[in-house]
Amino acid sequence: MSKYLSTVISLIVHSLQQLFRRPDWFGRVNRYSIRDDAFAGLTGATIVLPQGIAFAAIAGLPPEYGFYTAMITPVVAALFGSSWHTVSGPTTAISALVFGALSGIYTPGSGQFIQAAVTLALLVGLYQWVLGLARLGALVDFVSHSVMTGFITGAALLIAMTQIKSALGLDLPRPEHLTEFVTALWTNITLVDPVSLGIALSALTTGYMVKRLRPRWPNYLLALLVGTLVYLALGGSDLDVATIGLIPSVIPAFEMPNLGFGALQDLASPAFAIAMVGLLEAMSISKAVASKSGQDISSNREFVGQGVSNVVGSFFHCYPGSASFTRSGLNYESGAKTPLSAIFSAIFLFLILLLVAPYFAYVPIPAMAGVIILVAWKLIDFREIAHIFTTSKTESWIAGVTFVSSLAIDLEFAIYAGVLLSLALFLNKTSRPFIGIGSPDPSEPNRPFKNAATNNLPECPQLLIARLDGPLYFGSVEFIRRQFRRFEIERPSQKHCLFIVKGVGEIDLPGAELLIDEAKRREIMGGSFHLQTRTPRTISKLGRFKVMKSLTKHYIHLSKNDAIADIVPTLDQTICATCQTRIFRECPQAPEITQTEDDQGQDVQANVVPEEEPAQ
Repeated sequence: MSKYLSTVISLIVHSLQQLFRRPDWFGRVNRYSIRDDAFAGLTGATIVLPQGIAFAAIAGLPPEYGFYTAMITPVVAALFGSSWHTVSGPTTAISALVFGALSGIYTPGSGQFIQAAVTLALLVGLYQWVLGLARLGALVDFVSHSVMTGFITGAALLIAMTQIKSALGLDLPRPEHLTEFVTALWTNITLVDPVSLGIALSALTTGYMVKRLRPRWPNYLLALLVGTLVYLALGGSDLDVATIGLIPSVIPAFEMPNLGFGALQDLASPAFAIAMVGLLEAMSISKAVASKSGQDISSNREFVGQGVSNVVGSFFHCYPGSASFTRSGLNYESGAKTPLSAIFSAIFLFLILLLVAPYFAYVPIPAMAGVIILVAWKLIDFREIAHIFTTSKTESWIAGVTFVSSLAIDLEFAIYAGVLLSLALFLNKTSRPFIGIGSPDPSEPNRPFKNAATNNLPECPQLLIARLDGPLYFGSVEFIRRQFRRFEIERPSQKHCLFIVKGVGEIDLPGAELLIDEAKRREIMGGSFHLQTRTPRTISKLGRFKVMKSLTKHYIHLSKNDAIADIVPTLDQTICATCQTRIFRECPQAPEITQTEDDQGQDVQANVVPEEEPAQ
């Protein structure tokens, strides 16, 4: 117990040391980088201004909570993260997940809903921090990209549907109840408010056209401006159209999140799903930007940075945030040199809000709906979807199941369903490794071993040479066992077997026990079972799992050359005397045949039993 406790304490101490160490980008700061970072920060502030309102609305929160998250989260992530250019804050996917997690329990926009969203940020940050503490930064590599594609596509449709009622001026049920939503929309389509529709279309069209014609301009901000001008031109406050309203305060005050046991218990599961999506977003964005900047990204430090930013943010009325693709890409393209650009962006946003916050009282909700629908539309990557469905059946299933789950069930379940399906398909693939039957090729001078079936090569009538390409672990044991039984039935005369596992990816105790069982079966059959491997890690595991003790050193070889030299003399010499194949140098009366390998026991060619279809 004391050993495990000391390990945990050392991990915590190491994490704290890494957390509070001097950021590696401090040395890059100079008067030129500060100028470039300030300009990039100002550009980012103009982008996040309308996004803060839109994303907060998606999350079911008042606008100021989007601003709080856009000011606190990026500063902390910049100080404790790894990427020089990634900008954190509110994002579409995380906002949709927050709404999906809380809307079934609390009323969106209510005090309880807001308090739960802040507590959610604390739990999300703790999950992310612990994953970084445990150095599980590579964990995100095991989640298929198709999961995120299906999830984001489903989330985008849900986000767009939540805004249809505001854009059309209709009273519709929540889109999570898909059947009721579609039925109500169809039934009430004739009751559309033309004023609300006109304002929403003006904002949506403006945002779309500005992005196409002037990509560097703040299209969302201009879309809100045009939508507001249309609202004022049509009558303003005389219209029966809701507006965003006054923002109570743009200054994020310190306050403890709700730490009640009941709230923590209710939010623990959705918090983990949000934490994973946030990390997937952050890592994919960080790596994408780093591929352009040439920076090396530390996955574990990025995990810690995201976690700390959410934990700290929860004490300043922030809801969960993550890295933003739009703001991070714009930050890099604007010439940012260090994470100071994210800090400048938060400062400029705060100063701008002090000036313009009162004017949000005139921004109509339909204009915001038009902007959010545009945001949702841009989230759907049609090219990537087409690529997945035209190239991989497996990835198509993963993306499809995740997408359908997000619409038919909920976003949290969709993440779990997609991840579990991707892992299940991966395990299914690794549980059926390739086993090739090899034989030396006499047509080439060095007689390299190749796949006997595909190259039409003769085999030794007494010795089966099989090579495993893949892991030998609990998931593949039964498949390999069935292959061995098939070989016994189809090749009864080949009582001796040389099993080559030097290409094995992994071996565990069940795999080791399979080797021992097969050796016993071959001995009962009157033959023998030999193992060939030269990987030090595999040899070490074979010793630890008692394989070397059971088979003895006479049946474990470091090269095929040594193995064949030891096996051939033990074969039935009466069969050898009449054999016409004589494919080995060691075969009687065949001294002219050259060695299959060089003196060091290395393969002469790299195509030894290539990954082709196994011999039938």
